[in-house]
Amino acid sequence: MSKYQNIENFSEWTSEEKNQFAVAVTKGLIMDSVRKANSGHSGGPMSSADFTQILFTEYLNFDPNNPDWFNRDRFVLSAGHESALIYAMLTQIGWLKVDDMKEFRQLHSRTPGHPEVEIHGVDATTGPLGQGFGMAVGMATAESMLRARLGEIVNHFTYVVAGDGDFQEPITLGAGSMAGHWGLSRLIVFYDSNNAQISGKVERSDSTNYAQVFDGFGWDVQEIDGHNHEQIREAIEKAQVVDRPSLIIGTTIMAQGSANMEGDHETHGAPLPQDEIDATKEKLGLPNESFYLPEEVLNHFQSRFESLIKNASEWNDAVSSACKDTEFKSLWDATIADNIGNIEFPEFETGLSIATRKAFGTTLDKFAEQVPSIIGGSADLEPSNYTGNFAKTYGDFTRENRSGRNIAFGVREFPMAAAMNGMALHGGVVPFGGTFLVFADYERPALRLAAIQQCRVIHEFTHDSFWVGEDGPTHQPIEHAMALRTIPNFNVFRPGDAKETAACFRMAMDQKETPSALLLTRQGVKVLNQTMNETIEGVSKGAYYVLDCENPELVFLATGSEVGLAMEVAAAMSDKNIRVVSMPCWEIFEQQSDEYKNSLIPSRGAMKVSLEAGITMGWDKYIGQNGLAIGIDHFGASAPGKDLAEEFGFTADQVEQKIRDHLTRLL
Repeated sequence: MSKYQNIENFSEWTSEEKNQFAVAVTKGLIMDSVRKANSGHSGGPMSSADFTQILFTEYLNFDPNNPDWFNRDRFVLSAGHESALIYAMLTQIGWLKVDDMKEFRQLHSRTPGHPEVEIHGVDATTGPLGQGFGMAVGMATAESMLRARLGEIVNHFTYVVAGDGDFQEPITLGAGSMAGHWGLSRLIVFYDSNNAQISGKVERSDSTNYAQVFDGFGWDVQEIDGHNHEQIREAIEKAQVVDRPSLIIGTTIMAQGSANMEGDHETHGAPLPQDEIDATKEKLGLPNESFYLPEEVLNHFQSRFESLIKNASEWNDAVSSACKDTEFKSLWDATIADNIGNIEFPEFETGLSIATRKAFGTTLDKFAEQVPSIIGGSADLEPSNYTGNFAKTYGDFTRENRSGRNIAFGVREFPMAAAMNGMALHGGVVPFGGTFLVFADYERPALRLAAIQQCRVIHEFTHDSFWVGEDGPTHQPIEHAMALRTIPNFNVFRPGDAKETAACFRMAMDQKETPSALLLTRQGVKVLNQTMNETIEGVSKGAYYVLDCENPELVFLATGSEVGLAMEVAAAMSDKNIRVVSMPCWEIFEQQSDEYKNSLIPSRGAMKVSLEAGITMGWDKYIGQNGLAIGIDHFGASAPGKDLAEEFGFTADQVEQKIRDHLTRLL
């Protein structure tokens, strides 16, 4: 009965007949989109379709009139290659059109190859496997924190659809361990276990018992038939009430419903042949036409819309009522509304020697008092990252203390960075995370995804050079600052003293569409004599002079601890007119006018010298053909930092000699 020929009797069909036919229509949209693009994934979306369709039509809480409604349930398609599936859902909601699905994977379309957060209804940009899972853990963490502080007015779930590839990525195990430890009961993950991936059957490469693993992590685990709608409903409803994060392992069939290719791993990353699509549509009771979406199925999909809209409206009214309370409104404005406002800076005495990592800790303490949305923690490096006082003051976020603002991430750099992205995407919090700069490599995929998604996250990377000392070359970052600068839409701050550190921290908070990294020293550096206001003004331009003169013969360009070194060298070379420029952030500097950039770093008339305790690659952009780049283009060594400075030529006397030798060669 449930075939397109009987669609005029749709209202008389049983509920299950309607649901099965609706899933068939979704699969038709998936097959047609991938086939028309001649690119994409068919099998996975078809195996995940039953769970996703039931979730969207019966359980997912959202406002059909406002994709950005704050209290919506978040949905993360961690298996981002299944993008045709979420686009089919969004088309039936009305946030996309069938014409958008016809432009799947085409230039400037609203249906790109992997889901992108700019599209209404997409809560996270996914595709690099495992990261969607990690971001969902961050979203659930943010929801839990805000619910503890604002009450049940913040009250929603985070749902994830993940595949075999997601679970094979180690980030999923790290993020899953965190979620279980924190007891994130509003996190519900569906694992579409279809035993097929691009190279063949999953069993070729993986025999892990994920039910056992996640049970060990502290999750509630259910194993179901992923195509059985009643089992799907029962699993979701149980997951909504247990006091732990939930993993629903659905045993499914790749390309389920297809005429002749069920279970075939070849359907993973390719369109189905047209004759297979035709035969599949006949099997599913669909007409032999492309992008079939009848009004009856659309109305069935949208049958909850009236109640969803009413629910959202009532929630909005509840917020308005709650905001009549001054204390609640103040917290609401500072978190959900993201109104940071003017804040006081810490004071640092000129001339004192303070490690910029320590200045970060002092600034964090000062800012956190005034900005309740600041949350975060360290990857088990609190004493080194100077986040320990923050942890002591505000307490750890745990299953017993949801109001804690410090997050003990453990030694999980990549999951930490991915979770921070999820927190930022969720909203209501300003997340920071600390580790050593050398471990930025562990985080890099998440740093890149933060930049793509325009996430405001703040990464504190300490121990930023060979000055790490005795820990040796494995822990001494050499190429890392420059490597981070290659990421588009990513601000790399390397402050020269304590005041710059505070100014960079505040600027990172204000960069609402750009992630930031603060690269900080282990060793003490002298606080420069600029006022705090002068420092803030200079940092806001990305680069500024900290020592100037008329008609400079030499322009020193320095970052971080080398700003102080440049000042020492300038004082020693009293026979030269020298300007010292601190460049805490290249990316911000590049946004300035050409007039300002040329006035600060003249293209002619002065030799430029760069000083940075890292690789010299990249500095030629600023120093020109005849300039001198002073850095370190080899790995470090194990020794006290002062000995390494002597060994690597980073004392004032050695730098001065290098500059004078270079001038002699030029002449």
